[in-house]
Amino acid sequence: MDATVNTGTEDSVWGGGNRPLGASYGKMMMWFFIMSDALTFSGFLVAYGFSRFKFIELWPIADEVFTHFPFMHGVEAPMYYVAFMTFVLIMSSVTMVLAVDAGHKMKQKSVILYMFLTIIGGAIFVGSQAWEWATFIKGDHGAVETNSGRILQFVNAETGKRAALAEFAKTLPEERVKHEASEGVWFESEGYKTSYSLNEVVEGFKATPNILIRTEQLNEEGEKTLLDRKASLAKILEANQVVEGANLIHNEYGHRLFADFFFFITGFHGFHVFSGVVINVIIFFNVIIGTYERRGHYEMVEKVGLYWHFVDLVWVFVFTFFYLV
Repeated sequence: MDATVNTGTEDSVWGGGNRPLGASYGKMMMWFFIMSDALTFSGFLVAYGFSRFKFIELWPIADEVFTHFPFMHGVEAPMYYVAFMTFVLIMSSVTMVLAVDAGHKMKQKSVILYMFLTIIGGAIFVGSQAWEWATFIKGDHGAVETNSGRILQFVNAETGKRAALAEFAKTLPEERVKHEASEGVWFESEGYKTSYSLNEVVEGFKATPNILIRTEQLNEEGEKTLLDRKASLAKILEANQVVEGANLIHNEYGHRLFADFFFFITGFHGFHVFSGVVINVIIFFNVIIGTYERRGHYEMVEKVGLYWHFVDLVWVFVFTFFYLV
């Protein structure tokens, strides 16, 4: 007996037919990409959360790390520039909404204007993130690292603020020995080199009584533990190297994992924003030459808009995890 199919019933149950939810193939694929990418970012942030709470007493305090603002050297502005970056990215999402809306109304000039503003906002964000990376890598005060891998920072007892190595380190008449290629000895380039040697920092610390040591350990008030002068003199003997700035191996601000996750997650997000800017530029020029006017729709603007809103939303979570919590 032949089976019969009630197509009318199927249409009523699956109204989308070959276009589920009434969306085009391109938009459905963009949604699939966004969902898979969201799971990737979620995995990274969950790993960051586990690592942070495992080493919560040693984790750097964001307000003490991200205190810089361009062209305002020496002025402590905790989180101000990060807040500015976030505002710019969110506003670029607003201009993208306006571009999509103008596309629905077939207003080419308006789409051009709002796409241009979106590109500018994305470029500012990427440039700001590059500046933040450079500042984080360079460092501002310097510290020493112990044999156990703990970071010891220096504080001026009179002001209560962190002291830079240049404020107390001595310049000793010592010369670093290095193999030269002309001597026929196999060698590698020195690479990571600090402004002061460990001996210069230790001797300068001993000769400056108003400099104290602050450890990574958080006290009951949620602040880094500040040692008295006697304990500081004993603690400095545990140091084995000088650390300036942050990289994947050393981090003057605190636990090394903080820098590892910072570079990886913000770099991964920054790559997404950079890619979005490149795609937006391509779409922008297509709008100018009238590609979508000839097609009779601006769906491509809407698809790239979905991606742009996604990277904006991801930044909200990254901003919350790294800077606020």
